[in-house]
Amino acid sequence: AVLGNLKSGDLHLGREKSAGKLEFDMRSFVADTADARRYIGLKGETDRGTAQKVTSNMLGPGVLNVASFPIATLEIVSSKKQRDLKDGAAEYLLEGDFTLHGVARRIRFTALDEPKKGWHHLRGRFAIRQTDFGITPFSTALGAIGVTDELTIFGDLWVRPEQPLADKSEEPVR
Repeated sequence: AVLGNLKSGDLHLGREKSAGKLEFDMRSFVADTADARRYIGLKGETDRGTAQKVTSNMLGPGVLNVASFPIATLEIVSSKKQRDLKDGAAEYLLEGDFTLHGVARRIRFTALDEPKKGWHHLRGRFAIRQTDFGITPFSTALGAIGVTDELTIFGDLWVRPEQPLADKSEEPVR
């Protein structure tokens, strides 16, 4: 259970091309936070010392190597609406190129958009294999303790709708 932040983002729901880009601040990633564990349904807590060791290993040169690769990106090629749901919610199919550790791979996943208080609350998830991105999954104690190759990445975003443009030459506010 890892919690991380976006550095920046731009997303256009319903576009069939050039639908946006998300930049993940890899240096912000922290392992085994209580919030992250709760979000994915893990019970219990990890002691602070163990969580700090796991975070240090994850960010270090043997895994994510954030000194060399501080940003991961999702270049969103399309965000097509799949269907309308009740209460104004909708399901979108997002497709794009996810770049991690300097390696890009095409991904596709569905995301749920629930309008709330004038914003879009967008949630989705996709799986990756670390080895597909040139990362060797962490293990220690002769492999008795480690992280699986396949990881699920959960996204929970609040997206501000585009504002009407006063001047057509200006970029939309996001």
